[in-house]
Amino acid sequence: MTTFRIGEAAELLGVSVDTLRRWVDGGRLAAGRDEHGHRVIDGVDLAAFARSQAAEADAGAEGSSARNRMRGIVTAVVKDTVMAQVDIQAGPFRVVSLMSREAADELDLRVGSLAVAVIKSTTVVVERVDKGRSHA
Repeated sequence: MTTFRIGEAAELLGVSVDTLRRWVDGGRLAAGRDEHGHRVIDGVDLAAFARSQAAEADAGAEGSSARNRMRGIVTAVVKDTVMAQVDIQAGPFRVVSLMSREAADELDLRVGSLAVAVIKSTTVVVERVDKGRSHA
């Protein structure tokens, strides 16, 4: 079972450590303690929380051009006999990758795992979002 320390979980969610601690203390996100007494969050629980946070993302937030390497948590893996779809929540960004089932199996991708989405594209669209206006 994959677990994340508070600092790692905060980075994956794109929030401060203090914010994450408040969420845990307020009961919004479950956390336990490891053998050293440090707070840890189960990867599956963190993935579910990341999905719920992404659904609540502010559409009118200031935009920026994302980096080509996006570290995040695997929130879904759907496999058939040939292909696999892997969803990664990287902060407020959901990245979906289609790959061979063999590649997904070799990488041992599972819900709650840490992963990096590396994006290579010949076209990158950058949009500016003005405060109070949303571009859906």
